[in-house]
Amino acid sequence: MLSRLLLLCALGLVTGGLRAAEPAAAIYPTVTIPTVKTSIYVGSVTLAAPMFVRKGSDYTSTYTAKVFPYFWMGEAGKIAVTITDEDLVKLAKGETVDFKGEGRNADGELRNVEGKATPADAASGKLKIRIWVSPRIELIFNTTYRFGK
Repeated sequence: MLSRLLLLCALGLVTGGLRAAEPAAAIYPTVTIPTVKTSIYVGSVTLAAPMFVRKGSDYTSTYTAKVFPYFWMGEAGKIAVTITDEDLVKLAKGETVDFKGEGRNADGELRNVEGKATPADAASGKLKIRIWVSPRIELIFNTTYRFGK
């Protein structure tokens, strides 16, 4: 149900001063986003994704979403968020970056993802991630991110 988050979602959106001689993939090959929770009507959704790894302009990962108390509505899948080299440069300059991506749960259902990364410093910042689980239902997660090597 929460597919893309993490997005990270997330997902790979923060930056530090990019060195001209080094490609962004070498400087920010991974990004981590902590497990995050959001409220839904009479319950909550917890989204977890291990480390996102950069492949081309995408940060990719797997995810699990647990819905309380509706445990049968939980899901798992894969997620990818597009963050270009230009976006990484903007983050390094302290500028906010909007991103998009998508995920697919184990049943192949599409989960559109949109978000905004706001850097706090060169390697971390805040994320606002929106994941659409249906045309009319979106989940909003507010979390943080940290780039790693």
